[in-house]
Amino acid sequence: MSYDMSKGATTQRKDEILQAAIELIASGGYVDLNMRAVASAADMSLSDLQHHFRTWEDLLPALVDSIREEYDRAFEELANSTRSRRPREAVRIMVYETPGDATLQVDRLFPQLWAMAQDEPVIQELLDETYGRYLDMLERAFVEAGNRAPRGAARRAGHEALLEVAKQSGVFRSEAQLLVFGKRVERSAHRADRDDVVL
Repeated sequence: MSYDMSKGATTQRKDEILQAAIELIASGGYVDLNMRAVASAADMSLSDLQHHFRTWEDLLPALVDSIREEYDRAFEELANSTRSRRPREAVRIMVYETPGDATLQVDRLFPQLWAMAQDEPVIQELLDETYGRYLDMLERAFVEAGNRAPRGAARRAGHEALLEVAKQSGVFRSEAQLLVFGKRVERSAHRADRDDVVL
């Protein structure tokens, strides 16, 4: 059985394209994101990009999967670390540290993904899932700290942490935008709680 070298190169090139898209979103936001911009950022022609991802509808799910994989790696690292077992440290990780190997640039990327989620349901699903995982990590930390209402404490801490990330990002130009973001985060937390209820 021989190894197909072109398949490995294709996978590597797709990863480079997805990383270029992540960097575009983190640095410039979603407004100017399109296939031409991604092709340019990946240093290729549009037709070369379309060889890998024919349309935006092909690129977007791959982008979401790539971001999800980075978060999966980050959560696995945190699960194996004693650092995430203390509430204060778990919140600090959430606010100040970039998950994984820094490909996500979470301080700039997360608020941009939130903006994308207004138009792209698949991005909203990713954010809800990621936020739910952060809440689970925080809840475990509060349980280990002996808190009697760990889910509520985790929700409050998670909400405050995400607001802090949003403030630091500079993406929100007004308190009103930040307030809307905060309400969205709160709804995500309530959705996560509702999903945990077994009927």
